[in-house]
Amino acid sequence: MNEYKKFARRFLGLELVFIGIANLIYYIWIADPEPVIRKLQEKTDTIYKVFYNRTDYRTWILMDIALGILFFMSVFLVTYMKKKIIKPFHRMEHLTEELAKGNLSMPIPAEKSQYLGRFLWGMDMLRNTLEDNKEKQLQLQKEKKTLILSLTHDIKTPLSAIRLYVRVLEEGLYTTEEKCVEAYHGIEKNVKEIEDYVSEITEASREDFLHLTVDPGEVYLSTVIEAIRMLYEDKLGQLHVSFGIQAYTDCLLKGDPDRLIEVLQNLLENAVKYGDGERVNLSFGEEEDCILIHVLNSGCTLKAEELVNLFDSFYRGSNAGSAKGSGLGLYISRQLMRKMDGEVYAEIQEQDFVVTMVVRKV
Repeated sequence: MNEYKKFARRFLGLELVFIGIANLIYYIWIADPEPVIRKLQEKTDTIYKVFYNRTDYRTWILMDIALGILFFMSVFLVTYMKKKIIKPFHRMEHLTEELAKGNLSMPIPAEKSQYLGRFLWGMDMLRNTLEDNKEKQLQLQKEKKTLILSLTHDIKTPLSAIRLYVRVLEEGLYTTEEKCVEAYHGIEKNVKEIEDYVSEITEASREDFLHLTVDPGEVYLSTVIEAIRMLYEDKLGQLHVSFGIQAYTDCLLKGDPDRLIEVLQNLLENAVKYGDGERVNLSFGEEEDCILIHVLNSGCTLKAEELVNLFDSFYRGSNAGSAKGSGLGLYISRQLMRKMDGEVYAEIQEQDFVVTMVVRKV
């Protein structure tokens, strides 16, 4: 804020200096009070006349009025920028720092400015989303710990029973065959109980722990593709990756527009990350009442037998190497597409890797 004030003072000061210099130049070169004697020829007589130059005050005044108007327009512009842009930015300069620190409970004040209103509204949406995700994460951790504590307590009982049966059999305390058979059956029963607990843990781990939601709606294919073009044309150009989008026939699709773009982004990010960096293409097809969007990248090193596990949560293929990732991108993509009554699948075509989005048409 102080830097802007210094800039404004210097800018307006320079304008005043410019106005002063303009007036000085006009006074020196135009305002000449000295008389001028000129020789004139009239028929056969030669006469001399004295001309007195008068200062052209009208032009001078008009010039000063014009310069004054420009100066006051500059004052208005500087003041307007301070009120509508600089001050709102000054008030929110701490917001990004607070968000980075994890302070998500602090509301972002609304701003009616046509320049920053939508920006602040988006920032507040981001804060709310981060806060909701944080609460969900904390709740998930709580449920996870509760489940672990509960299962740990429950498993102790059959384990103790198995340990007791083993000790009795080891020390030969059961002298009859019937007692030994009873002990074996007891061990088998408790092993089955432990297996049930393990199955419960496995089933719980397969639940939709990300709480993915979609907002059903309709969107034109061109809207989705143009959004992707804007996001990736320059980015892939800077990476020197050939990026092509095949011609397509526009149509109305069923689904959440934001989620469709998110899925396509996930597929393109994977294409860039795990391809050979030479070529990424988007092509299209139709099948009954669906549009097929194919994302192809060159240089596939994934093994064909890995395709069946590729959309599992936390699974990373053998081609991942040292590339950073969580193994959730394709899992999230499939879950989102299924929630929108669509699908996504992958295949290997010669040396190219192709992931296909199946999107319902309206």
